[in-house]
Amino acid sequence: MFFKLAADFVVLIHFMWVVFLIVGAFMGKNYYSVKIFHIVGLGFAVIIQIFGWYCPLTYLEVWLRQRHDPLLTYSGSFIIYYIEKFVYIELSPWIIFVLTLILVALSAYIYYARSRYVSKGQK
Repeated sequence: MFFKLAADFVVLIHFMWVVFLIVGAFMGKNYYSVKIFHIVGLGFAVIIQIFGWYCPLTYLEVWLRQRHDPLLTYSGSFIIYYIEKFVYIELSPWIIFVLTLILVALSAYIYYARSRYVSKGQK
């Protein structure tokens, strides 16, 4: 039972991490430490996709599920596994990579726009 609860907790943390990567620029534009953490997280997301790796949280969740019940494990990406459950479509790693690059570009724009706004003395 412990391993199942721990795996579910890892899924929750993983979900919150993905949400942070999506909306973190809005928080990061006002808080420097959040901005740095968000930029590093986006960089890590791009790197793991370039090399075809999975997030360490995916490996941790799978390991915990194997300890609870080997039949509950899955292989592959956290995002693909859980998104398929909701929308019943298969997202290729290429689409996820492109969406990640769009997210990086949007975040860069938000940070750039904020820095221009602040540099003009308007805070």
